[in-house]
Amino acid sequence: MNKFARLPAIPLITQDPLVSVWMPSDLMTGPVTTHWCGHKKPLKGELTVDGKAEMFLSSAGKVDCAELLAQEVTPLSTSWTVRHSGVVAKIKFTSPFTPDDLDLASTPITLVSIVLESEDGKEHEVVTDLRFFDSLCHNGSYKDVQPKLVKTVHRDGDVNVGIFGQATQKPLSMSADNVSMDWGYLLLYSESKISFDGRSAILSDCRKVREREEVKLIIAYDDIASINYFGTLCKPYFTRTGQTIAAAAKNALIRFDDIMEKCDGWDERILQDAKATDTEGYEEIVSASWRQTWSAHKLIVTPSGAPALLSKENDSNGCIGTVDVSYPSIPTFLKYCPELVNAMCLPVLEFAELPVWEYDFAPHDVGRYPNATGQVYALKTNENTRIDRGETHLPYYMYPAGTDLYDFYRQMPVEECGNMLIMMYAATHYGASEELCKKYRHHLDKWVQYLLEYGEDPGEQLCTDDFAGHLAHNVNLALKAVVGIAAYARIIGDASYMEKAKAMSKNILSRIGAKGNTPLTLTGEGWSMKYNLLWDKLFGFELFPEEFYKNEISSYIPKINKYGLPLDSRSHRTKSDWLCWIAAMADDKKERDALIKPLALYLKETQTRVPFSDLYDTKTGDYIAFIARSVQGGIFALMLR
Repeated sequence: MNKFARLPAIPLITQDPLVSVWMPSDLMTGPVTTHWCGHKKPLKGELTVDGKAEMFLSSAGKVDCAELLAQEVTPLSTSWTVRHSGVVAKIKFTSPFTPDDLDLASTPITLVSIVLESEDGKEHEVVTDLRFFDSLCHNGSYKDVQPKLVKTVHRDGDVNVGIFGQATQKPLSMSADNVSMDWGYLLLYSESKISFDGRSAILSDCRKVREREEVKLIIAYDDIASINYFGTLCKPYFTRTGQTIAAAAKNALIRFDDIMEKCDGWDERILQDAKATDTEGYEEIVSASWRQTWSAHKLIVTPSGAPALLSKENDSNGCIGTVDVSYPSIPTFLKYCPELVNAMCLPVLEFAELPVWEYDFAPHDVGRYPNATGQVYALKTNENTRIDRGETHLPYYMYPAGTDLYDFYRQMPVEECGNMLIMMYAATHYGASEELCKKYRHHLDKWVQYLLEYGEDPGEQLCTDDFAGHLAHNVNLALKAVVGIAAYARIIGDASYMEKAKAMSKNILSRIGAKGNTPLTLTGEGWSMKYNLLWDKLFGFELFPEEFYKNEISSYIPKINKYGLPLDSRSHRTKSDWLCWIAAMADDKKERDALIKPLALYLKETQTRVPFSDLYDTKTGDYIAFIARSVQGGIFALMLR
């Protein structure tokens, strides 16, 4: 078995937050495949050799299964090899999240390759069936109440095309956290036969096999409209030139070999970069994170023609474009496509321009997925504005100043000001355009002043770790503030702000010390990871001395449990993204290994069958909360060293 084989859940179709299908098992012949939130979305694969049928995907333990020879999960692909009656089949599902080709990366397609070869030298008649059930086209599970669906097969030149979807289409109508796609059309493109059988679409290929043969399939999803972007219904980024999903899917089938080669090249590059960190267990963690990170976003083209990369706050509150969810994810994009960090910041900046946002700090979010129609976190609600799960928030972007929509106590002012300043500088530091910083300089000027006034000793407020509740005198918030001010100094090229940042850091250091085990609060309670200082190390701000980092990292090592370093002294839980940020700050290989190996062990041993959770118990390995979230982009922090 390949060393990357075992994950708590294995990615198969990962296109965006709503179209995301995983195998919650060690093996591909395991139970029913599901959406990340648990809705049953069955995919079934069957191989019939000389009249004898065996399953290669989703047997649920009820029928004979082909013998599994190998299984591998790489950043862009999941592949496994089976043997059945003298025939070997290698099945591969690939999500083309290619940072150097955003048109391809934003096209909602999955490439499926099934390579067949006779192992005994004899010719065999092989029938390959791959079945897609209708729950892929509606919210909920296979056994839930079914809406009326329509389906058709037609020819497009020498390609067979299957289309499957609801008879009544309501794009962007389902807004909630744990939901799956509820509009649009599943599209199948292949030279092999496509048909429908009751509640499923079937790719069926029959051929004589002796030498190498390959069955190719494109799974596409036309969501009709991807995001309501402040009143404009926007489509994926690849459509900006007028290309349709039908043309893109057919073209992907024509270019199948080239795309696969490109994706294999990215696999090799990413894994080589992971290996170059010289950190034990890191390649496995990276392989588990890439598709999850990308598919928790939607890359659209805005009305101005610019790219906007919008995350969904999966298994949390469903918010779209959440600043403190974008912030931990940026290492992936800084490493491979820093312009996408600008694309994360753009929606927040455009919302902050609107009259309804009249605050002197940065917003928390821009709506609830898939509706970027104004911040919903900390809303004041009443009997007329309160909504239930699945219902759509009002268009807050239209409201005038003075509406008083939000409860300040539930905001994250220091958190989000620091995040935006750090993200915008980090993007340009790694090569993104500086135009966004120039255009929205007036917001940056305002947000840095907020940090200067309130950041050194934050009052009782939330930070990104809001699951732990409010905390006064939060050291991590103070550190984020000082790093945010330093980032602003670099953005505008004003050394006086760097001096202000250093003066603030000196004051903080005088309260927390440089001997390690630094406290959770400025008043001396507990201890915590100091993940926000990653940028001081990476950017050479020199806010804190090397002695501080050496002692701080060393003090973490005795606190590591079987599955990782706890986030802080309040519990045994940890955050995998912050854990990797801390490891990226460790100069000593033994300390990096000590921090990362338990996270790799968690992936191999946790019994919670959900896509890579970023909040889990370091003693038991049990999932606590948060499934399939974009924050796992923070795993790539070690590559920024």
